[in-house]
Amino acid sequence: MTEEYFMKMALKEAEKAFEEGEVPVGAVVVIGGKIISRGYNMVEKLNDPTAHAEIIALTSAFNSLGSKYLPDATIYVTLEPCLMCAGALHWSKIGKIVWGAEDIKNGHQVYTGDRNPFHVKTQILTGLLAEESAQLMKDFFKSKRG
Repeated sequence: MTEEYFMKMALKEAEKAFEEGEVPVGAVVVIGGKIISRGYNMVEKLNDPTAHAEIIALTSAFNSLGSKYLPDATIYVTLEPCLMCAGALHWSKIGKIVWGAEDIKNGHQVYTGDRNPFHVKTQILTGLLAEESAQLMKDFFKSKRG
């Protein structure tokens, strides 16, 4: 399986969010070439502002593994993590973070600038399938405006 394959799986999660009227962000956590958890935004559904795709996927991964750390895992997420999710990813000690589109309004970089908020050993890859991720967001907000 390729990194593009796993990002496409994250995009499928984002599409579920879109269909449910949630901001379309999706995430999958992968260890050893296998998806161990999935998540998509459920903020409206759960009436919980912390129910972001990354948080849902991380919590599921922790429960699945019985561990609070994910040094051997990669998370694929369709949108740059916000500051809250960056903090959760930092504390998870996740091995790698891959995201698609940048979030110029609410992404962690808005607040941290050049400072890396992630664990020192975490690898970062950005821009994977960024166009597809960004288009899903544009289509969602266009549909909300009428």
